Amino acid sequence: MRYLVLGAGLQGRAAAFDLLRSDPGCAVTLADREPAALAALRAWLAGVLPGGAGADRAGLATCDAGQAGSVAELARGHDVVLSCVPYWFNLELAQAALSAGCHFLDLGGSTALALRELQLDGEARRVGRALVPDCGLGPGMISTIAVHAMRGLERVDEVRIYDGGLPQRRDLPPLGYRLVFSVEGLINEYLEPATALRGGRRVEVPALSEVEALDLPPPLGRCEAGHAAGGLSTMAWTYEGRVGTMFNKLIRYPGHIAVMRSLGELGFFGSEPLALADGRTVAPRALAARLLERAFDHPLEPDLVFVRVVVRGACNGQPIERVADLLDRGDPQAGLTAMMRTTGFPAAIVARLMATGQIAPGARPVERAVPTEPFLQQAAERGLRVHWLETVLG
Repeated sequence: MRYLVLGAGLQGRAAAFDLLRSDPGCAVTLADREPAALAALRAWLAGVLPGGAGADRAGLATCDAGQAGSVAELARGHDVVLSCVPYWFNLELAQAALSAGCHFLDLGGSTALALRELQLDGEARRVGRALVPDCGLGPGMISTIAVHAMRGLERVDEVRIYDGGLPQRRDLPPLGYRLVFSVEGLINEYLEPATALRGGRRVEVPALSEVEALDLPPPLGRCEAGHAAGGLSTMAWTYEGRVGTMFNKLIRYPGHIAVMRSLGELGFFGSEPLALADGRTVAPRALAARLLERAFDHPLEPDLVFVRVVVRGACNGQPIERVADLLDRGDPQAGLTAMMRTTGFPAAIVARLMATGQIAPGARPVERAVPTEPFLQQAAERGLRVHWLETVLG
């Protein structure tokens, strides 16, 4: 199998590492617009792959994701194109991949764009290829866990999804947080409204609203959770009218959400330029992004990722609750953070499922496209193990 991974950033690194390690017969082309980033990625792969095996199967290509025609030309001869670049490129990249006769998946980042990608279903079916947006952590793996938790229920009343990437040090200044992905994506989560289901109907709720306390396994302890923009993504459309309550909330250490919500209310995340006293203008969001990036940049601090999915419904006429927990602390020896593992590895798993024909042709959301059992089995083989607890409710 031949894979094309677009983007040599953290998630592209993790996905390429996993593909080369888990599929000894594959070849991976790594594409980025920065030659230095590509060279650093291949050197890193040679150092972290067992015995360096597989690094020789990693080809390098300088390519700008904003040039869809160049991407289509590069993609020819590959089986799967995996986008690990910013979300705003994904629609054009999906079209380019299909024109080259390739399967396509991405890490998501915008529900609106994911819905537009799904409109390419006719073209994907025509060329006999699969297209699945939102294949990272959330949306992505959290969606697949939720679908598996709903399996076999004759009625689903509630689906509550919580996830968060956090520093292992809960007292890390400021606000117990370290940046584990794009600062622009972080601001989107804190600013844009979230989609949820209430009474079986799709609704929008303010980001970071309806904060609740959670008591989680060590080392997390007491945390808080608030609605997150984009995490539920297309699941709100897929399950509308079929599930009573469904939402996704991000997890943070106590106190973080109140500060971020206040910054939003004060206009620090606004995009309209403001005039300063000296006549210059500044967009508050651009300034806030740089300040948050500086404040939360703790690359040497180990991180963790925690996911909890709670499903309530009925099975064989009895009310039950299923709780699925996943905790990952990363792989310091390989230089893989928990966020890299829980985002890049799921995408690599879906790419392999596509390449081996386990995902049918057409454009489908992750919750409809990805077979849950093989996905979770392969995730467990990578150390991403889900722990299940089922309780019959009185």
